[in-house]
Amino acid sequence: MAKTRFDIHQHVTDTIIAQIEAGTPPWRKPWTGSTGGACLPVRHNGEAYKGINILMLWATAHMRGLTSERWMTFKQAQDLGGSVKKGAKAAKSVFYGTIEKEDDSKPAGEETTIRRFAKFNNVFNADDIEGLPEEYYIRPDPPRDLGTKSDPTLDAFFAGTGAVIITSEDPRAYYSIEKDHIHMPPIATFHDAAGFFGSLAHESIHWSGSAKRLDRFAKFQDRKAYAFEELVAEIGACILGVTLGVAPQFDQSAAYIEGWIEALKNDKGMIFKAASEAQKAVDFIMASSAATAGHKEERAA
Repeated sequence: MAKTRFDIHQHVTDTIIAQIEAGTPPWRKPWTGSTGGACLPVRHNGEAYKGINILMLWATAHMRGLTSERWMTFKQAQDLGGSVKKGAKAAKSVFYGTIEKEDDSKPAGEETTIRRFAKFNNVFNADDIEGLPEEYYIRPDPPRDLGTKSDPTLDAFFAGTGAVIITSEDPRAYYSIEKDHIHMPPIATFHDAAGFFGSLAHESIHWSGSAKRLDRFAKFQDRKAYAFEELVAEIGACILGVTLGVAPQFDQSAAYIEGWIEALKNDKGMIFKAASEAQKAVDFIMASSAATAGHKEERAA
């Protein structure tokens, strides 16, 4: 009997769908265990995971109560002097390879074309590995409790992105495509400041999609555009919030969730696309704010 080829795209999609249907999509509760704080997963060498791998490893950590941010293969653990605990289960991390294929449609001398394809590694969390150097048992810091007061550092970060942020008594948080600005209710109307900055992170992801920036709205207008963009914004806000040390905030209706499930079931590549676009948005926002901070330092010097 021929061996069935493992479909990593289907595996990822099925995992995400199962968590949405259970009411715990990984980007809505990215805490690694009941007592750990939010953290971004990293490889054995400290290199950060990106995009879909963040979602997959968050999902695995949440389901299994894992608290470390470090993940590695069986061999990498061995090379570091560690041993995987008996009965420990591996998670899947995705990476892309390339292959040359013959293409008769190309001119003589250029008969090959390069194609990318998804592959996967089996990786284990440091919590499931014994004997690693002590520094590999890194525990995440809990999200900051900002209380009801604003945070000057976070204020400066979002101001540094270049986004026009307007505050009024209007009790809505939104990004206006037409006016190209973010509107936020007063911070005092939020239960806590984390809610304010979590919502601001969500709207900032939308802001990044403008034609002036990443041009995401036009790029994906052939999809169920609004639901897809909200999915990108939720994932992106979560990644951005965790990066900044703020617990993400979520307030989406059941209709959105049902729409996401339907879309994911119909397109196993959709969650990859959404995670990729979310990562691009976070990278753009982080770079924009860092550039502004750098210019200020230059002027002050």
